Amino acid sequence: MGAYKYIQELHKKKQSDVMRFIQRMRTWQLRQLPAVHRAPRPTRPEKARRLGYKAKQGFVVYRVRVRRGNRKRPLSKGTVYGKPKNQGINEIKPSRKLKSVAEERVGRRCGALRVLNSYWVGQDSTYKFFEVLLADPAHKTIRRDPSINWICNSVMKHRELRGLTSAGKSSRGFGKGHGYSKTIGSSRRANWKRRQLLQLHRKR
Repeated sequence: MGAYKYIQELHKKKQSDVMRFIQRMRTWQLRQLPAVHRAPRPTRPEKARRLGYKAKQGFVVYRVRVRRGNRKRPLSKGTVYGKPKNQGINEIKPSRKLKSVAEERVGRRCGALRVLNSYWVGQDSTYKFFEVLLADPAHKTIRRDPSINWICNSVMKHRELRGLTSAGKSSRGFGKGHGYSKTIGSSRRANWKRRQLLQLHRKR
């Protein structure tokens, strides 16, 4: 086994004494840092490499913390002027993963970079910590690398804001088999719209 494989196996046993100690130290350190900050290198190099990161110019790693828990409904004075069904304020479950939220925050901070992917690095009672991998589409090293230069296309701008990253896609209802028929035809909205549409085909 190579070194990366050893690190990977270590991360699979998060309840082991070694990992529990490392995570306790790591989360303490990350709590002292700003909510969004640049990391000099990936905390989990083997995970970053599996998600497309290379240790060369043009690749950037940002670390971000997101507050855990339910989503509070943003309403003035906590009042819903509607039916009792919609009166919940505090126990609202977010439709997107916290990982997707983390990617979005970094993507807004670094407008010129493209979000490639992200991974979990730790959590405590209050926060979840993620590392987001970004690529610089203007950098020659990225533009000349055939394995990553797809991200330089203009349609790849702000993938994280449009649910195109791995974490973003997971909450859009895509999949195969039973229970995934609501997104056939690109999205829930497109699927719904097509089913509402009455098409009277004429024979010409």
